Amino acid sequence: MSPDRTAADADSTDPTACFEILIADMNGRLRGKRLPLSAEKKVWSGAVRLPASTQSLDIWGDDNDDLTGISLTLGDPDGQVLADPRTLAPMPWAPPGSKQALATMHTLSGTPHFCDPRGILASVLKRYDALGLTPVVATELEFYVYEDSGWRDTGRPQPPRDLTFQGQPNGFQLYDMDAVEALTPYLDTLRAYAAAQGLPADATTAEFGPGQFEVNLLHRADALAAADDCLMLKRIAARAAEKHGLRATCMAKPYTGHAGSGLHVHASIVDKDGNNVLDAKGGEPVKLKSVTAGLLNTMRESQLVFAPFANSYRRFQPGSFAPTDIDWGFGHRGTAVRIPEKDGPAARVEHRVAGADANPYLLLAAILGGMLKGLEQTLDPGPASEPGKEPPKTEKLTHDFLTAVETFAGSQAMADIFGAAYAKLYADTKRKEALTFLRTVSDFDYGTYLPRL
Repeated sequence: MSPDRTAADADSTDPTACFEILIADMNGRLRGKRLPLSAEKKVWSGAVRLPASTQSLDIWGDDNDDLTGISLTLGDPDGQVLADPRTLAPMPWAPPGSKQALATMHTLSGTPHFCDPRGILASVLKRYDALGLTPVVATELEFYVYEDSGWRDTGRPQPPRDLTFQGQPNGFQLYDMDAVEALTPYLDTLRAYAAAQGLPADATTAEFGPGQFEVNLLHRADALAAADDCLMLKRIAARAAEKHGLRATCMAKPYTGHAGSGLHVHASIVDKDGNNVLDAKGGEPVKLKSVTAGLLNTMRESQLVFAPFANSYRRFQPGSFAPTDIDWGFGHRGTAVRIPEKDGPAARVEHRVAGADANPYLLLAAILGGMLKGLEQTLDPGPASEPGKEPPKTEKLTHDFLTAVETFAGSQAMADIFGAAYAKLYADTKRKEALTFLRTVSDFDYGTYLPRL
């Protein structure tokens, strides 16, 4: 669909049709403006403005000017919201003719704003382009759907009724086609929305938890587009759920007794001739192992990006498929970095640490930034973990939100990848969130300690 196409071109356009211009904040939440479709030309002329501080909002929507100094301290200046024509897509859940486009925040002088996640990923990709290389990326997103009714009153999700018996989940549903069949109307709507928006959706599988599904997106030789796809899939999952009396969540761990939701990333790298530079060609996978080492060497420092909220750390449990060790292996689904294939065009790494709650732009910036270190020098990841054998001694990922914040804050590697100013803003904002979490007395505290101490 062309940006030049306006409401007058579409006979089927509803008079209430709209145009949404969208940016992703640091938490991956969509912010933006809804315009009448007749005002679409404003989008493509660059006339849309939002406060630049929109990109510093924390999970509660506070701009934290006392920490960031980019809101009222500066008079809360506007930024220029420039839409990417490649992201123009219909909104099939909205009145006919409605459209959306993703955008990047710029300063009024026209330069990308330092705290726009989409712009940060674009800056990492420029470093690859300078080397004559292109990352090829695919994502696998897990999420839960749950009943829309009642959750606002109880504050807790309830699995879809069709997946329960006498109010209880029907056991684990991993790869269970009955679970897929039970939610087919919802999944069909999700796929229809994805097709309408041009998302390269591939396999859909039922995962462990009740109402938990995974949708795989096919690889893109454009990591920015791959991040856009992932963000839009999250939105589509939610909008499709609403149509069927359900809700969808990418909260990392919505149920205490059930699996968390991950966001796995597959990445390879091609040169200007389209050759996969990670291809071992039947020999020793030197480049693959080196980029793996780059990922492992930066993993603890970047865990805050992979697990950006207090709830995120509930995924990292021993014996689960969420990794707890900074390790790697060939075809080993228990490792943090898995090499599914070492030879041929499909040679790649699979990064398995992030939760579904991660911001796709910051996630890919961290992963590709880590891989870049393994391209710029030859690194050794150490011995591989092998199933059935004693695992090699490795560092551990942290289970603590505040520890992840301080590790990120003290990292020169993160400052190099994200820019020093953004790394500080991100760490300061997340530190406030972590401290608020630690200071809050929970229902668990009351139920466990109040009657006994």
